[in-house]
Amino acid sequence: MSQQTFLTGITTTGTPHLGNYVGAIKPAIVASRSEGVASYYFLADYHALIKCHDPEVVNRSTLEIAATWLALGLDTDHAVFYRQSDIPEISELTWLLTCQTAKGLMNRAHAYKAAVQENIDAGEDPDFSITMGLFSYPVLMAADILMFNASHVPVGRDQVQHLEMARDIAQRFNHHFGETFVIPAAVIDDDVAVLPGHDGRKMSKSYSNFIPLWLPEKRLRKSIMKIVTNSLEPGEPKEVEGSALFAIYSAFASPDQRSAMREAFAQGIAWGEAKQQTFELINGELAEARARYEELVAHPARIEEVLQEGAVRARAFATPFMARIRKAVGIRSLG
Repeated sequence: MSQQTFLTGITTTGTPHLGNYVGAIKPAIVASRSEGVASYYFLADYHALIKCHDPEVVNRSTLEIAATWLALGLDTDHAVFYRQSDIPEISELTWLLTCQTAKGLMNRAHAYKAAVQENIDAGEDPDFSITMGLFSYPVLMAADILMFNASHVPVGRDQVQHLEMARDIAQRFNHHFGETFVIPAAVIDDDVAVLPGHDGRKMSKSYSNFIPLWLPEKRLRKSIMKIVTNSLEPGEPKEVEGSALFAIYSAFASPDQRSAMREAFAQGIAWGEAKQQTFELINGELAEARARYEELVAHPARIEEVLQEGAVRARAFATPFMARIRKAVGIRSLG
């Protein structure tokens, strides 16, 4: 059986939140410890530029997200941990893939369609303020994945379309130029694929409904207590379906804990008690890592050293692979 290669990244547009942790970071770190698995994990700072035009935010977010991966136990002796912008081959591959990507495929991207609909609803031109970065970022995402021949990509269910686009792009390239890229597969944990925020919608910086990952203990508890619930009284049975609180608890719980909380909902657990148990579960998992995170953020030069080492290792694969790709498309020596 051939070696599996896992790859994932987080866009550097803000502070990490619980959704980032359970949906991407935690499963990625678990995968990185598996025998027979090659792991590539990166800071998606080029993706950040699509929506964020504040250089200080991008820079600070890069520091915080890098510190997060390291504090949570990413083994950088095993996994390749790098900053997207430190790998120039990714940008070059993006252009080569762009030349093989159908515009119609990009037209169907959820983010682009949502932006168009928003403009139409506002009475604007459909493409008002839509940049080519937003329109074509699925190609950059495909380059991230295909550059390292990732076979498995942990994603939230809302990101599956982008993975399918990467598969389409890889298959089209392989059809034209011969077998070059591995066709990647999505890895989804149905319990944590999309973590809801305070208001029940997907936890997202866009909705400002996220719970920051590294809140101090008292503020973490306060934030969890703000999760929206209904008006059912203690003793009244409560549904787990559609409950943001249960979904957040489940993302951190073991199967036995999840089952016990499901039963507690059926028995009418008080919302305050359910929130307190959720806080204790989450804080218990994050407390030690929080201290490591604060130490790392206070010493950014240490993080930079780790990223530079990761870039060297990433380019050890990317540079010769890019030479092979260039040759495949006809960009080669005339000698």
